[in-house]
Amino acid sequence: MITGCAVSVNLPLLPRNQFTINVLNTMSDCHFTPHELSDYERDGFFVVRGLYDRGEIDKLRRFAEEDPSFSGSVYGRKDSTGHETKLALWNHAGDDLYSMFARSPRIVERIEQVLGGEVYLYHMKMMLKEPRVGGAWEWHQDYGYWYHNGCLFPFLASCLIAVSRANQANGCLQVVRGAHLMGRIDHGRSGEQTGANMEQVDAALARMALLHIECEPGDAIFFDCNLLHRSDMNTSDEPRWSLICCYNAARNNPYKESRHPQYSTLAKVGENSVRDWQQPPASRSAG
Repeated sequence: MITGCAVSVNLPLLPRNQFTINVLNTMSDCHFTPHELSDYERDGFFVVRGLYDRGEIDKLRRFAEEDPSFSGSVYGRKDSTGHETKLALWNHAGDDLYSMFARSPRIVERIEQVLGGEVYLYHMKMMLKEPRVGGAWEWHQDYGYWYHNGCLFPFLASCLIAVSRANQANGCLQVVRGAHLMGRIDHGRSGEQTGANMEQVDAALARMALLHIECEPGDAIFFDCNLLHRSDMNTSDEPRWSLICCYNAARNNPYKESRHPQYSTLAKVGENSVRDWQQPPASRSAG
């Protein structure tokens, strides 16, 4: 479900059900239709319901819960109120289960469509909001800080895969529809996070629609690097987990080194690689 209050806006406002597509009947089509691509370009995001089935998502959740390298990689970021949200981040894809998502044609080929050519993995991260204590993510654009990593152009996009149910109570993703068309705005520190300038955010909210994107496990949100987004604190008794795979266009190779990688070839895997993946005897190879 996508909920929100549509306010005065220069973009055409659509009924709520036109922001989503139905659960895919087959996984053989890894591309947006021309209409879906047009919606993404207009809104700055597109929701694909059921991109992964429950068996694939349950497999990921179980693997992460039992993966000692994952638990050892988790760190926190406090919001402006001091509440902490947790994440684990990897810069490179390997042969582990997380990487089967990041290298999947279901995601990569859609990202190649929206960015207009070859892409590589900029990084991937598992986001964790614990029940009752998981903190908020402040209003921001991803390009608000990726720009400073040497990415001259906003040729980046992300895919958020819901690992658990996401709703307003546990802090689902909020977006300002069409805000990516404003371009990059000023950012500064907000708690331990990088947040967007609130004068510009408030002006955007007065003119464009704020939407809460509720998801079931396996749903995926594709979104532009300049889309204004945030999420609230988890006030529910249920955790909220999501895997976010971020990509940069190969032609946008950063001109300097940063905490995220420069271009390297991204080898896609088969469409059913998540379902077919088996735990190897060696430790995970993503780094």
